[in-house]
Amino acid sequence: MRRAFQAGVTTGIVSLLAGAVLAVTAFAQPMAFPEGTATPPENCGGCHKAIYREFAFGFGSDMHYNPTSIPQQEGAAIPMPAGVSATATAHAFAGTEQYPIHAREAEEEGRSCNVCHYPEPFAVPDLNVAEMTKPKGRPKAKEAVGITCASCHLTPEGKIRAAHTVSAPHETVADPAIQTSAMCAYCHSMGKRVVGKQTQTFLEWREDFFKPGLGKQQCQDCHMPRTMRKVAEDFDGPERPVARHLWTGGRSQQRLASALSMAISQPDAGKPALAFHVINVGAGHSVPTGSNRRAIYLSVEVTDQKGNKVTNREWMFAPSYGNRPDDKKFLEEDKKRPDAVAASQADAQGPHEAIIRAGEERILPWAPELKAGEYTVKARLVYDLNRYNNRSFREDQTEINSTTLAIKVNKG
Repeated sequence: MRRAFQAGVTTGIVSLLAGAVLAVTAFAQPMAFPEGTATPPENCGGCHKAIYREFAFGFGSDMHYNPTSIPQQEGAAIPMPAGVSATATAHAFAGTEQYPIHAREAEEEGRSCNVCHYPEPFAVPDLNVAEMTKPKGRPKAKEAVGITCASCHLTPEGKIRAAHTVSAPHETVADPAIQTSAMCAYCHSMGKRVVGKQTQTFLEWREDFFKPGLGKQQCQDCHMPRTMRKVAEDFDGPERPVARHLWTGGRSQQRLASALSMAISQPDAGKPALAFHVINVGAGHSVPTGSNRRAIYLSVEVTDQKGNKVTNREWMFAPSYGNRPDDKKFLEEDKKRPDAVAASQADAQGPHEAIIRAGEERILPWAPELKAGEYTVKARLVYDLNRYNNRSFREDQTEINSTTLAIKVNKG
């Protein structure tokens, strides 16, 4: 896998250098995009160096894709340090052969997920559209490069959409919508809003966060924080706030740690009844969001004064696969579906806690059987990128919060 990715980077560097020369020499004639959204990102990186470095190498983020490692290319147009503490963005990997685990191979019998990973140029949808339709996908012959810069920036008219009107080698059109959540809507929400369902992130943001007035932040405010710099380093343009093309999310400790807070309470003194408060204070959407594979575990352990474990309990919060809660009673019915593998693996885990909506405080009661004495209750929130792995597999799990409470239980 690493050799394949390095080979891709080597090819990309050549394209990047060629793209830079082409951009400068052809400035008098607008640059065209004959490959459409299949235009390699390296072509754009010839001029937009810092943005490409973020997209392709995750430079400046805290994302980690174990076991994928950062490729190095001596003498590259964008020199990388000897070590970088992150790797390419999810967008750079999505739809490419280098992505470590691809759902279409595991669940969809190799069928292309071309709606989001390989879109044709699209117009930004209206922010308030009731039902989010799918963009048109690229022909299969143009799938190799996955998500590209042009996937988001190329308009159906063949121009580049941007936040500002600029003089550039390509025709550029200022589109204010590129700085709004509508830009993300096509790929990060499907169909109508179904509370608790997977792939509803944009609709969760709009219905639970933005409309009620919990905040005015757009997706970009959290996932693409801005930096003062030039958009294209070698051109005579001004420094301005430019969004970082990192899209930190489920593989970012920073994003995860800021999403949920937690507290434990003992409502009645001396009694073993406990309440666990999980509060969505930092995410502008449900947690976890997106794929039904993602889960949050609330793991609780009670220890005595000697540190011995007395009892424990665990809850799982996860999106449901479809328009109904996951449940084992649907397993036989799942066998008849075209997406049988994906549907059945969700139902096989049975009922679970629904995802925690923006601004929601979920209270989970528990009354463990405890003898009179003093105890320590420790609760941990653990984020799991794939809940269908064996629970003992820890490599894709991240602890995002923990808290403790000392309690006393009286006789009787």
